[in-house]
Amino acid sequence: MLSAILRGALISASLIIAIGAQNLFVLKQGLLKNHIFYVSAICFVCDFALMSIGIFGIGTFISSNSLITNILAISGAVFLVWHGFCAFKNAIKGTSSMQIESNILNNNNLLKVVLATLAVTLLNPHVYLDTVVIVGGIASTLTSQQKLAFLIGAVCVSFIWFFGIGYGARLLTPLFKQKKVWIILDFLIGCIMFYIAYQLVWYIFECH
Repeated sequence: MLSAILRGALISASLIIAIGAQNLFVLKQGLLKNHIFYVSAICFVCDFALMSIGIFGIGTFISSNSLITNILAISGAVFLVWHGFCAFKNAIKGTSSMQIESNILNNNNLLKVVLATLAVTLLNPHVYLDTVVIVGGIASTLTSQQKLAFLIGAVCVSFIWFFGIGYGARLLTPLFKQKKVWIILDFLIGCIMFYIAYQLVWYIFECH
């Protein structure tokens, strides 16, 4: 049981901690102080639900179907390219640096933040590749009892990570009051999104 928990925690950490669209979104909302509890909680609950689906059956089916995985990979690449383009646009215009000043005094509407969090989580096919296909595929060799332990380890890491970066981001607020720092962050976000999209496209060619 303990080995299965540790295995789930390590695999979850290797996937979640890697910088992606969802992590960057949570970090940015933490810096802007936009209802970070709800943002972190939504990301965690979605992870819990998707990992459960993957670990207890569907992940194995999807991972064995090349058509579905290719569709997810292509959709994920398109989503990430669009997200990267928006980040480059923000870097050029310097809009993020203006947002932090206004949001400290007047946070965004809760409904808008919740919908944005759900969008960046559930409309990003890359999330399904990580949580359902990869995690589910790895857990497919385990017994039912081991799968439960594996899930516990995986979701514990998810909980610690999302709430950690959400609330921990506030420590960086003084640094990110500088316009040039936001420009650098948005530029890096764009580069990372394009790189992850490239990896997904490469994944498709490797499968063939």
